[in-house]
Amino acid sequence: MLKPISKIASGVQASTTLAIDAMYKQMKARGEDVVGFGAGEPDFATPERIKAAGIAAIMSNLTKYTPAAGLPKLREAACYRLKQDCNVDYAPEQIVVASGAKHNVYIALMTLCDPGDEVVILAPYWVSYSEMVRQAGAVPVIVAASEAQDFKVSAEQLDAAITEKTKVVMLNSPSNPTGMVYTRAELEAIAAVCVKHNVYVIADEIYCNLVYDDLEFVSFASLSEDIKQRTILINGVSKSYAMTGWRIGYAAANHEIAKAMSNYLSHSTSAPSTISQYAAIEALTGTQEDIDEMRLQFEERRNHLVEHMNRIPGVSCLKPQGAFYVMMNMSSFLGKTMYGKKIENDTDFAQLFLEKGKVATVPCTSFAAPGYIRWSYATSLTEIDKGLDRLETFIKNA
Repeated sequence: MLKPISKIASGVQASTTLAIDAMYKQMKARGEDVVGFGAGEPDFATPERIKAAGIAAIMSNLTKYTPAAGLPKLREAACYRLKQDCNVDYAPEQIVVASGAKHNVYIALMTLCDPGDEVVILAPYWVSYSEMVRQAGAVPVIVAASEAQDFKVSAEQLDAAITEKTKVVMLNSPSNPTGMVYTRAELEAIAAVCVKHNVYVIADEIYCNLVYDDLEFVSFASLSEDIKQRTILINGVSKSYAMTGWRIGYAAANHEIAKAMSNYLSHSTSAPSTISQYAAIEALTGTQEDIDEMRLQFEERRNHLVEHMNRIPGVSCLKPQGAFYVMMNMSSFLGKTMYGKKIENDTDFAQLFLEKGKVATVPCTSFAAPGYIRWSYATSLTEIDKGLDRLETFIKNA
């Protein structure tokens, strides 16, 4: 009999949304008219100038290994972009380029955590955070904010959750799945708690360029030099430049952490895709007009979806301030019977909505937000109306 696999690996759970996603894809493959709102990626094409840079790299035979932490020019470009967008200064040697922002979060956790350390995750949160914490041998501690709090955890809640074992706090603003953005005052209060307890902060700011209504985006690392030294800032090109499949993200951290993260990469991926790195240089240093156009379209879609959804009896949502997600409150249906099935949780609702309503959404229990369904508005206004019309019909006919 073979020996068991590692306890860490056996404890990592697959995403709870995979069953619904698999069902959605099967229905699509059968030719059924199904509408999808689960995608966590822009529906826009990668801008032509960026694609051309990738093609030019191939044609110029720029296809060899790069330094583990990324091309020097890309690290310089990341510094430039962080200064322009986040008002924070870093040197190129403080930048670590990896295969997506998600990969950077993972490497940061592996760098910071010892087995048994606690990592406080501000919730609702992206489902992968807790599983990555477990992969690092650490313990996720979930601190959740309610809808009444605009889904934003207070400094007082954070302070109460920190113990002697706490090593890291994980913060995501703008947020996936809520779309909410922490204000400067809220971040300053959280920063004070982190300094008080001497903990690191992984600040996932991948949606920093997708903020609406002229709201101020505040980068956590920009609050003070003391906070900057404790912060591993996560960003990348996936969301802002419609480059999800190019797999380029970057982290900015103090010199010691950046060096350690680079060492991890040198023994795992060796380096990200060289071709993608050259495309990312163009993304970060070229015109940003394509970002502005995407943001305007996302804002229009958000306004349309929120207005329409809040007219449908039985459901409601807050107006998100950033990213491209809406959290729909479906808690009024919990315990009720729809189409002969009792709705015990948001997953039941989402599965039934896909089966009967032909619309794929994401249940949010795994995001520490039971009773909610996440909709992505990274799709056309026509598809948004189709999905919401089907929601209304689904509820009426139940």
